[in-house]
Amino acid sequence: QVQLVESGGGLVQAGGSLRLSCAASGRTFMWYVFGWFRQAPGKEREFVASISWTGGKTYYADSVKGRFTISRDNAKNTVYLQMNSLEPEDTAVYYCAARDPHEADFGSWGQGTQVTVSS
Repeated sequence: QVQLVESGGGLVQAGGSLRLSCAASGRTFMWYVFGWFRQAPGKEREFVASISWTGGKTYYADSVKGRFTISRDNAKNTVYLQMNSLEPEDTAVYYCAARDPHEADFGSWGQGTQVTVSS
């Protein structure tokens, strides 16, 4: 497993931007698939975006497509989530997760970072 620490959350007005970072340590970073998930109060955790180990394949939830961008810097062992045109509905705790490419599920999770978007 890898250890993950998110940062970059905060309070922003609707229409604003934030960039989340996820610093990874432990195992070989570059082989893992990374993802961002979020959980709003009273709702289940949901997938936001993921990125392959090369960075060549990215996937997004329909609700964030065109507004959020996931990227990774393997030299810095860091994954990013650039969030633009934020909406109040994006308010949630955002979690970074890592998946061994040989596994089906994301097995490593960060502690989460709060994102609050005011209207």
